Formats: sequence, C-alpha cells, structure tokens
Amino acid sequence: MAGGTREIPTELGTKDVGKLLRQYAWPAIIAQVAASLYNMVDSIYIGHLSKDAISGLAATFPLMNLSTAFGTLVGAGAATMISILLGQKHYHMGNKVLGNVVSLNIIIGLLFMGVTLAYLDPILYFFGASATTLPFAKEYITIILYGNIVTHLYFGLNAAMRSSGSPKKAMMLTIFTVIFNAILDPIFIFGMDMGIAGAAWATVIAQVTSMLVVLHHFNNQSRAIHFEKGIFRLNWNVAKKSLIIGTGPFLMNVAACIVTIFINLQLRKYAGSDEMGDAYIGAYGICNRIIFMFIMICMGLNQGMQPIAGYNYGARLYSRVKEVFWKTAKLGMLVTTICFLIGMFIPRLACGIFINTSGGTEMLDIAERGLRLFTIMFPIVGLQMIGTNFFQSLGMVKKSIILSLSRQLLMLLPALYLLPMWLGTDGVWLSFPVSDLLSTILTVILLRRLFKKFNRLRDGDSATVLDGQL
Repeated sequence: MAGGTREIPTELGTKDVGKLLRQYAWPAIIAQVAASLYNMVDSIYIGHLSKDAISGLAATFPLMNLSTAFGTLVGAGAATMISILLGQKHYHMGNKVLGNVVSLNIIIGLLFMGVTLAYLDPILYFFGASATTLPFAKEYITIILYGNIVTHLYFGLNAAMRSSGSPKKAMMLTIFTVIFNAILDPIFIFGMDMGIAGAAWATVIAQVTSMLVVLHHFNNQSRAIHFEKGIFRLNWNVAKKSLIIGTGPFLMNVAACIVTIFINLQLRKYAGSDEMGDAYIGAYGICNRIIFMFIMICMGLNQGMQPIAGYNYGARLYSRVKEVFWKTAKLGMLVTTICFLIGMFIPRLACGIFINTSGGTEMLDIAERGLRLFTIMFPIVGLQMIGTNFFQSLGMVKKSIILSLSRQLLMLLPALYLLPMWLGTDGVWLSFPVSDLLSTILTVILLRRLFKKFNRLRDGDSATVLDGQL
C-alpha cells in the first residue's frame, strides 16, 4: 500500500446517508435505465423487421439470462467484497478480488461460449423457438455468444468500478455504451442491410469499446482498487468467497432462465397452434422488455445501496446500514408502482412501441392483456427486490438465496404449472402477481427477524449476532 496516494472513499462512513444514496444510486439508476434501453432499442428495431424476428429474439432471452447469471456470479460477489474490504481498509485484498474478476470471467466466458455453440439448435428449440423463428434466434445469439467474454468482463469490472468509489464514471460509461449501440443499430440493421445480425454486432462493438475504458480506469495506480502485478493469478480462497456471495444473484438469473423457458413452453402449449404460440412468445418478450426497465431501475437502487450498506456494515456502523435500507426500499416501491400504473392504464400504448402492426394487431392485443395482468401486484415488488439485495450487500448469502429463489422458482413455477390448467394463457400472466405476493410476504418475515437483531447492536459492536460475516 502506497500510503497517502490512494483515492479512498471514506465518505461512505461519514457523509449523510440520503446524500450518499443520491450520489451512488442516481448514477446506478441512470446506468441501469440506459442498460434496459440498450436492450429495448434492439427490440424496437428488430420488432420492426418482422413479427418472426421479435419472436426469435424472445426465444434467446433464456440463454441471455443464463449468460448474465454467470456474469453476476463473479461481478456481484466481487462488488460486495470490494465494498466491505474498503470499509475494513484491506486495499491489497480488494485488488486481489479485482484480479479474480478478470480471471474468472475469462474462464467462465470461454466455457459458456463453447458449450452453448456446440448445442445451439436444440437449446433454442427447447427455449421456445419454432422452425419459423429459429433462423432469427440463431443469427442473433451466435454473434452475442462470440462476444460473451467481453460482455462478462465489461459488466464485472463496471460493477467493481462502481463499488470502489467511481459510480458516476461507471454511469457515464454505461450511457456511452447505450448511445453508441443506438447509433450503430440502424446503420447495421437497415443501412448495411444486416438484419437481426446487425443488432448483435452493434451490441458487441459497443461493449468492446467500453471495456477498453474500464481497463484504462483500473490501470491508474492512485486508486484504492487497481490492477497490480500478481493479482490475475486465480486465488481460490478469494474466488470461493466471491462466488459464494454472488450465488444469490446467480441463482436469481438461472431461475429467470428456467422460468422464461417454462413460460415459453406453457404459452406455446395453451396458445392452440405454432403460429399463435409464436405470437404469444413474442408478446411475452415485449411485456418483459417493458417490465425489465423498471426492474433495472430497482437494480440501480440496489447498486447504489450496496456500497453504502457494505462499507458501513464492514465499519460496524449499523444505524447507517438500517437507514440506507429503509430509504432505498421506499424508492423501490415507488418505482414498481409506476410500472403498475402503466400496466393498468396505458398497456397498449407501451406495447405498441415494439410492434409493426402492418401484418395485423394480434400480437399487440395479446401483449396489452398480458402486461395488464402481469403487473397487478407490482407496487410491492420493489420491497422484495430491495430486501433480497440488502441481505446480499451484507454478505448474508443464505437469506439472499432463499429470497432470490422464492419468487422465481418456489412460488412462480408451481403457479405457472397449475393456473393455466384452469385459465389457459391468462393463467400464465396471473402466475406473476401470485408469486409476487407470496415472495414479498416471505421477504417481510426475514427482514423483521434481521432488524430485531440489528436493534440489539450499537455502532462498533461485533456483528456476530447477525450470523452474516464474510
């Protein structure tokens, strides 16, 4: 450690919590909204190619969720560790965590790409593609998979940048990536007549450019967390801790993959025909993109909360930990309530952005009804999402995993299986508010237990009573 030369974000333990949350959350929110727009722009352009193209894109969602899962397994765990280590002033260990982000993402990215490309056709059929939509799905996802390592590295290092005290820079970089992608999309898709492949190439090129900027950022030796000699050799102790903490968001994304597969299969089963199945799967893809934007805002709030909660937990400032949770939870519920209002009052307007209706309004009609039913319980979803990430921010992996799995698997999958038996395709949409209600109840129960323990602690006390140490 080069004493006195490092840029150490000590403000996390001293500055007003509300101001810190605005400082860290707003950049993360803007970055996450930008990231959702990133995917949304691709969907809008692809949707105007043809209905088969947008349905083919929807069939790739489970595979992209799975790719994201492996990326978050490394990135989310590392970001939490870095925040806590900064609070404990263990800077060299933080550098080791950073080096492992690079090493693990390269290893996992190569393995994921190799396996999926080897079995791509059967994977896409299993994920809901039909003979009609498979060519579109395959053309898009093949290019995305070749850029998989870059994607993992960029998002993992971007999370580390945010957690190590540079949230605004991380935000600006994400915004740049989105804008660059939005510029390249029409040029490649329509100008160069590359079709759906153009959207994929625009994504990869934008991410490569941004990753180079992130690498340059961590080459600055004056930063508290930076690249240094020897940190890229895989350290299994560091890797194990990082992967354990990242297990919660990893399983959440794996669950999202499993759920999306099952949704596509159920929609195809109860739609009545392959053609209607393609329409329903495309409609679900549209609903998912709209809802995803609000989920990403909540994720931005989570990312803003995470370094503040992690740092203060590491520094044993428990009053500040509680304060940042409650302020973040209120904002999360406000965000998901806005999504609820859109789903209730203007679903057709929202869905119409993604669909070329020249071939008929069938898919738009389906998407309108789907969005309205999907979002019935959305006002309370914000609390569930913030609560799940709060446990992760404190390194309380088991509770985070329980909450991650409850909404996606333990409650949603049974509902997806049972409700369509009586309600047909409406049962698919209504499965979401049912699982939202049940998982939020579980979240509230676990949070009540945690805060009872928190109330027994004073700032500076050992946190062993919480059973949540690294």
